Amino acid sequence: MDFSLGQREEALREEVRKFAEQEIPDGWIVNFLDEESRDDDWAFSLSISKKLADKGWLVMGWPKKYGGRDASCIEQMVFAMEAAYWGIPGLSMGVSGTGWIGPSLMLYGSEEQRLKYMPMIASGGPDGIWCTGYSEPNAGSDFANIQTRAVRNGDGYIVNGQKVWTSCAHRARWCWLAVKTDPNADRPQNGISLMIVDMKSPGITIKPLLNYTGEHIFNEVFFDNVRVPAVDLVGEENRGWYQLMKSLAYERHSFGGQSYGTGKRILHGLIKYVAETKHNGKLMSRDPIIRHRLAENAIELETLKMFAYEIAWKMSTGIVPIYESSRNKSFADHLLEQLALAGTEILGFSSQAEQHCKLARLKGLIQRQYLMFPGTAIAAGTDEIEKNIIGKFKLGLPRSY
Repeated sequence: MDFSLGQREEALREEVRKFAEQEIPDGWIVNFLDEESRDDDWAFSLSISKKLADKGWLVMGWPKKYGGRDASCIEQMVFAMEAAYWGIPGLSMGVSGTGWIGPSLMLYGSEEQRLKYMPMIASGGPDGIWCTGYSEPNAGSDFANIQTRAVRNGDGYIVNGQKVWTSCAHRARWCWLAVKTDPNADRPQNGISLMIVDMKSPGITIKPLLNYTGEHIFNEVFFDNVRVPAVDLVGEENRGWYQLMKSLAYERHSFGGQSYGTGKRILHGLIKYVAETKHNGKLMSRDPIIRHRLAENAIELETLKMFAYEIAWKMSTGIVPIYESSRNKSFADHLLEQLALAGTEILGFSSQAEQHCKLARLKGLIQRQYLMFPGTAIAAGTDEIEKNIIGKFKLGLPRSY
């Protein structure tokens, strides 16, 4: 089989590289989960979002009437990989307008909702920024246990409850919110609905949660009698669980290409470092242990790339991936962890230096990846959750609970 890209995809890769060289400052290394923390980084990321939108890249796979350009699934994957490699910010429009909110609206949103919200995302402007309200203090992997309540009241709903670990809530214009609309349903999964909430609504309180690096990514969000118009219910009432499973597949699918691009950048940096650095009088690149370690990482990177292309190919032929997104997410988490560990061992103490420190190597990328991989492995579903999905839908194993 020929796995090489066509001329169109190669031209896109080259265009993305030139864009990065022109628009991204030398030394920029802010992780996509970090860009919302500091005001300067956020402003720069939004400026890049607008430039990506102007070039037709931000939501290139969407239909033209919603702001896209009908690009192929392979083109989308190539762009995701290349943009991650060069560290281009502003790709997701919060968490995540481009990754799963727009695609989910295309699946089960109303046409009115699509025409209202999707062009705002596609524009790259501040009114297209989203956060996702799923997790609660007592509902993480046990998502069906959410307690945030929405009660029908006239032509709308009244929402009360709390969400936690809500990335980008302090920047977002809209919230993609999961609520309990029928607490007495025969199964807890059957009483959940999805709705769109204006983050400027009265009754919403946002409190920051600083992570262990001191950055403001996460938030607690409190809803106190927040009114949501009925037209902003997404899909069918009480069918949110089943709709959300499709949204999570989009979310997990987005990790494949992005993780490949990030991992490839780390690997290339480590290869260059060991080729130029001596240890005990000889180049580190001649150490068989180091060579073997990096070779293993390179093989796994190529495996992840093939996994990502497989999903893109299946989607292009009309096949809906089921377990593949979970496989890619779990494998990407493992790979980025292994690259972070390899980097810290190869770089030694200098791997602990932050980006702007004089001792930093690889522009501090290893330090950021090492600190972030535990959280990244939890986001969008833990490894155990992903493996349960693979076991059920690919291997046909019975449920153990």
